[in-house]
Amino acid sequence: MKAIVQDRYGSSDVLELREVDKPVPAGHEVLVRVHAATVNARDWHVMRGDPYLARLSLGLGRPKAKIRGTDFAGRVEAVGKDVKRFHPGDEVYGEADGAFAEYVCASQDVVDTKPAGLTFEQAAAVPLAGNTALMGLRDQVRVQPGQQVLVNGASGGVGTFAVQIAKAFGAEVTGVCSTRNVELVKSLGADYVIDYTSEDFTRNGRRYDVVFDLVGNRSLSELRGALTPAGTLVLSGGGVSDGGSFLGPIGLIFKGQALSRFVRHRLLVLTAKPRSENLAALRELAQSGKVRPVIDRTYPLSEAPEAIRYLEMEHARAKVVITV
Repeated sequence: MKAIVQDRYGSSDVLELREVDKPVPAGHEVLVRVHAATVNARDWHVMRGDPYLARLSLGLGRPKAKIRGTDFAGRVEAVGKDVKRFHPGDEVYGEADGAFAEYVCASQDVVDTKPAGLTFEQAAAVPLAGNTALMGLRDQVRVQPGQQVLVNGASGGVGTFAVQIAKAFGAEVTGVCSTRNVELVKSLGADYVIDYTSEDFTRNGRRYDVVFDLVGNRSLSELRGALTPAGTLVLSGGGVSDGGSFLGPIGLIFKGQALSRFVRHRLLVLTAKPRSENLAALRELAQSGKVRPVIDRTYPLSEAPEAIRYLEMEHARAKVVITV
């Protein structure tokens, strides 16, 4: 099968389209014929091995996982002997390493039925970003109707889902984005949109019950300054940062963890993990019309390196999709 393979850390030039062996599903896995996959900030972080601290888990000298990509949507080709939930021909979506390929194996615990009414491209845009937004707002914050929620990075992959999910839970939502994305964020249901090129949400005097930071470019004191006295700050690492750093956005997370025990504000660090139950919840939100994926651009599999470069360098809005 064809796949996007990486042997060393570096720019998108290290990615190559190659013929590799088709994977064989283990007992608890499904083999999926990939129809679409999605580019995430995680892909270029792994590609570059950035921040350097992450190489302790990614691989010190070279990446352990050779095939890039995580989100996918497609049809089940085969199932392992212990799989009961899925059968060949089922349309599914989920998360697994190696999604930039014609086939991918994934545990049945991180796969769910594709939302009805969504194309494969739209469905592939949901898993990682949608799950991150869902776990941050539903599981960690437990957003309630009427709460004031600010999403910093509202036009990004996670941000577009966070705005919609917060609205679905009944919150009053403020999105922060650049000038060119103001109308997009409004269209997703945000009650207020702040253009960060002309207004600083940490200095405008408004206070929020929840600040969901998806950028990682503001200090903790600035972010806390935008909170109500009993407000909650959720840190989710950030998207694209300057390359070659030792800690990158992880540094802000470390500071948040250290400070959380000494301040009245709740400072939460989000670590999103893929779960089929969360994919089922996202499927229901999508089928009810409360959440819709937003796609910026699509690229064929052979142009996956260019897709990652676009996400990294051009500040893509929402999701960038790979068609297979």
